[in-house]
Amino acid sequence: MAIITVEGLTKSYGKKTVLNDMSFTLPTGQVIGLFGPNGCGKTTLMKILTGLIHDYSGTVLIDGNAPGEKTKSMTAYLPEQTFVHDWMRNIDAINYFNDFFGDFDKAKALEMVSRFGLDPKQKTKTMSKGMQEKLLLSLTMSRQADLYILDEPMGGVDPASRSGILNFIMENYAQKSTMLISTHLINDLEDIFSHTLFIGNGRVLVNDSVQSLTAGGKSIEDIFKEVFSNVW
Repeated sequence: MAIITVEGLTKSYGKKTVLNDMSFTLPTGQVIGLFGPNGCGKTTLMKILTGLIHDYSGTVLIDGNAPGEKTKSMTAYLPEQTFVHDWMRNIDAINYFNDFFGDFDKAKALEMVSRFGLDPKQKTKTMSKGMQEKLLLSLTMSRQADLYILDEPMGGVDPASRSGILNFIMENYAQKSTMLISTHLINDLEDIFSHTLFIGNGRVLVNDSVQSLTAGGKSIEDIFKEVFSNVW
């Protein structure tokens, strides 16, 4: 079963084509790594999947539905940029999510914030980038979603904290759901992936299971370097 089906997807910004007649399917119930160099269209693809970009050609389906109100209700999206207002305290952001999303688990969000050592009463604008990312992860992963889409979820988190945060994410996301994670931290996150999608020059370069790709003894990071040394 495919959670994501894309056929003939093309998206341009002016004269620059970012996604060029792209077609692929992604399996349900997997943790999928989305890999590619800067500017290859990963964030654009994620915004299309989450219904934030509409001016594209081709077909995009989430669990058989075009991106819209129904798919937004089943998809938890963590963008690379913060999405909480400066005036909010952490508890305000949690309450906002609790009011907005019917699948939000407030008790889990409070637990995650506590585990990350965040003060519920602290204003988000006074926090470091790493602290803000921990809050955003807490909010996103406290939804009982069918599909989680995470864009560089730990880019601002210090290396010493990544392992613990990653373990907590994997322990707490909704079972039987799918996670699509865009990251440059392949070496740090490699062990969690069961499937990979490599994109570059607007095309799909690799769409395969980790088991198949690493059967010859190479790591995902090794394969990443091979794929993009030939493309760029």
